[in-house]
Amino acid sequence: LERALGRPRSELSLAAFALLFSELVQYCQRRVASVAELQARLARLGHHVGLRALDALVARERPGRRETKVLGVLLFVKGPLWRALFGREADKLEQANDDDRTFYVIEREPLVNTFVSVPRENSSLNCAAFAAGLLEAVLGASGFPARVSAHWHKGTTLMIKFDEAVIARDKSLEGR
Repeated sequence: LERALGRPRSELSLAAFALLFSELVQYCQRRVASVAELQARLARLGHHVGLRALDALVARERPGRRETKVLGVLLFVKGPLWRALFGREADKLEQANDDDRTFYVIEREPLVNTFVSVPRENSSLNCAAFAAGLLEAVLGASGFPARVSAHWHKGTTLMIKFDEAVIARDKSLEGR
């Protein structure tokens, strides 16, 4: 709280992030019985990080301005949010062809999966569940409640399914 909200001068080293996240996964892994529980625990931890990161990032990137449209918040997620948290923009942002509530953030090589070796018995583990929880928290705190899940497709895909009320609000704003 005592530091200025301007852009930070230093970045966290990749080695420090890799070590910290690897230890976080190991810590969680020792306290669960299945891969699904591990992914749920990582998502909960990501949720806490997302809530804390959002305030500082919005104050830096968009002072006095709040996103009101779905596309605006998704572009904020793909660009400034991803850059601040993972050092680069997300690879792709797509909308589902058959559902206007579903969007995809695609990462070919997500940073959270890069330095974690997964044993064969846990081959379905996707540590991007952490990023999914983080993204769900950011969207919810921004006024765009959604369910976010991580899937193995084109690398890692975070599937965002917005609540029906969010899409209805977005369509009503288009009429203005």
